[in-house]
Amino acid sequence: MPRLRVVRPSLTEQYVRLEVLSGKDLKVPSERIPAGIYISINVDSRRSWKSAISVLSSEESAAWADTVTLSPQASSAFSVEIRASYEADRILGSGELIGKLQLSWHELLNHGDEPFKLSFPSVRGVHPSLTLKVAVVHACDDALSDSFIDCKIDRDTDAGHALLAKYVKRRRVSHLKAAVQHFQLVLDQCPVSHPDHAAALTNLAWARLKGYTQNDLHDIDATTSLFREALALRPQHHPDHPLYLYNLTKALTWRHIRESTAADIREAAQLYHELLPLCLEGTYLRSIAAGEYGVDYVIGECNDLPIDASEEGICLRRVVLELCPLGHRHRPRSIDKLTWALVTRFTQCGNIDDLDTSVELGREAVSLCPEGHSDLAYSPNNLACLLECRFNHQGKPNDLDEAISLYEESLRLRPVGYQNDTLLDNLAVSLHREALTLRPPGHPDRDTTLNNLATALKIRYNELDVSEDLNEAIDLYCESRRLKRLDHLELHVTLSNLSSALCSRFTHTQKNEDVEEAINLCQEALAALPSLHPDRYFSYIWLQSAYLSCYQILHDPADLALAVENFRLASRYPTRGFPSCIMQAYIWTVEAEEHDHGSALEAYSTFFELLDAHLATRSSATSRCEAAASFHDARSLPADAASCAIRCDNLRHAVELVEWGRGQQWSLASRLKTPVEDLESANPKLAHNYLELSKLVSNAAQDSTTITDRAAADLAATNLQAFSRFLLPPSYADLQAAARHGPVIILIASQYSCSAIIVPTSGDPHHVPLSSITLADLKTLKDRFTRAIRHASRMNPAETRTDLIVLLRTVWDEIMLPIVNVLENVLQLKRCSRIWLCPTAAFTSIPLHAANPFQTRADRSKEPCLEDIYICSYTPTLSALIRSRQMMKKRVTLSFVAIGQGQPGAGKGKALSAVDSELELVHELVPATANRTTISGDAATRAGALEALEENTWVHLACHGKQDPAQPYDSHFVMRDQHLTLLDIMDKHIPHAEFAFLSACHTAVGDEQMPDEVIHLAAGLQFSGFKSVVGTLWEVDDAVAKHVVEAFYTYMFHPKEVGVMDPTKAAWALNCATHAVKTTVPLEQRMVFIHIGV
Repeated sequence: MPRLRVVRPSLTEQYVRLEVLSGKDLKVPSERIPAGIYISINVDSRRSWKSAISVLSSEESAAWADTVTLSPQASSAFSVEIRASYEADRILGSGELIGKLQLSWHELLNHGDEPFKLSFPSVRGVHPSLTLKVAVVHACDDALSDSFIDCKIDRDTDAGHALLAKYVKRRRVSHLKAAVQHFQLVLDQCPVSHPDHAAALTNLAWARLKGYTQNDLHDIDATTSLFREALALRPQHHPDHPLYLYNLTKALTWRHIRESTAADIREAAQLYHELLPLCLEGTYLRSIAAGEYGVDYVIGECNDLPIDASEEGICLRRVVLELCPLGHRHRPRSIDKLTWALVTRFTQCGNIDDLDTSVELGREAVSLCPEGHSDLAYSPNNLACLLECRFNHQGKPNDLDEAISLYEESLRLRPVGYQNDTLLDNLAVSLHREALTLRPPGHPDRDTTLNNLATALKIRYNELDVSEDLNEAIDLYCESRRLKRLDHLELHVTLSNLSSALCSRFTHTQKNEDVEEAINLCQEALAALPSLHPDRYFSYIWLQSAYLSCYQILHDPADLALAVENFRLASRYPTRGFPSCIMQAYIWTVEAEEHDHGSALEAYSTFFELLDAHLATRSSATSRCEAAASFHDARSLPADAASCAIRCDNLRHAVELVEWGRGQQWSLASRLKTPVEDLESANPKLAHNYLELSKLVSNAAQDSTTITDRAAADLAATNLQAFSRFLLPPSYADLQAAARHGPVIILIASQYSCSAIIVPTSGDPHHVPLSSITLADLKTLKDRFTRAIRHASRMNPAETRTDLIVLLRTVWDEIMLPIVNVLENVLQLKRCSRIWLCPTAAFTSIPLHAANPFQTRADRSKEPCLEDIYICSYTPTLSALIRSRQMMKKRVTLSFVAIGQGQPGAGKGKALSAVDSELELVHELVPATANRTTISGDAATRAGALEALEENTWVHLACHGKQDPAQPYDSHFVMRDQHLTLLDIMDKHIPHAEFAFLSACHTAVGDEQMPDEVIHLAAGLQFSGFKSVVGTLWEVDDAVAKHVVEAFYTYMFHPKEVGVMDPTKAAWALNCATHAVKTTVPLEQRMVFIHIGV
């Protein structure tokens, strides 16, 4: 060290003021990211001074400008230490040592009063250094503190840091094991209530993670759990929260690297999304977290995940894109991934907002491709596809024009000869023309290109109605036909296409020769195809189209009859897959309704039968849901079919059709479960054969042999008198069993009419026209309820819910009052009797049970509301209610479990502060004879909750609940570790279960895209065996909900009925509870709870 020649003053009765300015190259030996760096000046073995903790910069430097005045008389020398702290405020131990120097006072004063640099021993290839400044002063502030460590926790912590640093430097496993042992000792001395518990967890976890990355330790799951537990103790706004978030991301990332766990990389992305805004620019944590081995790696791995169009999957894609600001190298690919996830969801759900967003993302993708980029040709092509798709759905000519320009641009950007023929055949009209120039007369494939160009022109005619396009298409089809030999394998395709074009021209010109030729062409195509050829199906389609065209112009009933006959042939064609046949049956229903044809009911029945058979070939609930969702245009058919039967004065068949078409997911699963149990008692051998064949059906999908064998099993079962309708849709006589204890009201929301059918305990059903309300009115009412409830949730509890009152009055006047009039005056149903509501379509989103006139009589008494008159319950379907009643015969020893999770894991929702007190309340109110247990906190895991559901007959669940709109079977309760999903619940068969109270949000609200499937958590519990369920229609305020819970259980377990636990009392108890809390609980939080089941 260079020495300056200075005149040293005497240090007697003088002091040294030392100013710590900054530090450089401050690398941490263990490679761990610190919360900050501090400097320690140790005067002797017991006295020291510590600077403030300074955040490490991205350049691994720090600044302090801290000053201390010291007395040289205390000792002849002192030491300077640079230390890393892993806590921003309270330090456990002394932190990790980066560097240490021993200095004399004279050595220090030799630098004069100018700033100077102290260099420390090398760490990871560089020498850390400090910049200091000294001066002699005549007063001392005595800033020294006692540095003697007399605490075993601190000593073990410091030893652990030192050993871990040695392990990183020398890679000796003995050092790692010793470090882990020291950190474990510290954790053992720091229980959960100890202020250093989180720091102790993190030190141990980091040492274990370091060993895992070097393959010296292998239990990454326990390490990840330690980091997760530590993060829970460092919530938002805690100064260490960002660093603890980063620690967990590292563990998740490393587990993903080794085990390729998609869930880990998804969670890491969510954590980085929370972390990066908390990291100040220029800090070391920010540079690492935002760098190549931090968020960049996570983004890349997320972009490699398969496309997931669920709400959760798209949310992840949005998060990943937000992690890629403009200029980020991963932004183009992240845009592409989000785009196609949205497009996939659009194809599944049909929300045009998804397609609009995709187009905007596609535009950005095009703008981000510089000249010479490998994606320069693909990005315009992708945007063109999106615009063409939007044009097909919205018909905006600008979209089509822009798509054609982009296709042409994409073609120009491709190398000459690069698959041009194939590409052009799949582009818009202008590109098909160019393709035709590449196949001049005499080219062997010219007929195919002519057909493709004609098809493109026909498509454009369908959208833009330009007659020149249609005439040219017909000419091109004719030329293509002339070029094909009579034995050409694709001749029938051109014949069918030409027939379709001629039909289109006939509707425009009304020239009979066009439609006559179209019919002849279809018959010629049929003659060219052998029996059972799959493409005969298309000839039937074009024939029905031709006959329909004739009927629409000439109005000859014979043409309509021939069109219907071809609908019948197409929808039941044996060698065509179910999806195509189902779509033909759907179109048949539309045409039959439009033309008031008597085959409409047959068309509806055909559709339901085919869809039922199609879903039966799917081996899982999720695949059945996806299969049903693909027919989203037909989701109104259950209500439309019932409306059709009502218009035909066949109320019994209306009940059968609405039951057949609704809740097919549950109905199919139920028909494959309960009847087999009954069949076993009547004919065990036949039941066994059926079960074996059912497995073959699931495995072989649409294999005709398996289907034939299954039909044989069905036939055998029908020979048993008690099983004449085995696996068939239930008849009205079967369904009336649902009304054994009170009438069931089916509310039908159809585009043709809105009405109610009351199924009484005996006799024929009753029709209640709801003539003052339409399907459009119901959709508006549903949207208004959504807004009113959202608004009410932000209001003061004491404020009047005017919007809700107006809406509930409308529900009473327009919907429930006409029904109540029939119940009271026709059926003579007594007050306080039980009724069951079975809503369809738009009715499923309206709180019918809360209908209320909100009127005051002349004597100042209030007009009674629905819940004053009757005890209301809901049922997803009549079959579900019947099945629950049948299972009531099997009663076992009663047991009650209360499951609560108020502290879900990171990123799983806010803490629910009232959960624990709610569980205590439930425990007090439930009879001691019920064998009560409570599961909460760390024990309330997915596995723990599932086990509790299986082992207990009564369940109370208090936690977050979420309905997944994109994939309803992923709807879930939030537990400590993993979600408890609807699929998890459905997989369990719990015949002894009786009652469940779901004190969670959105547990009884179904899928908006398929409301008649009634797929929600409460229905899942009912399906798995719970006969009586209390669920919720929207978000629940946990602090308010416990008032309803308290009142409910108070009525459920009356003191005079000690030990009695009757699930059939739940509807009455809920009715009483909502009345009892009127003055303490806001309206929207009283009506949120509904009862489902017996």
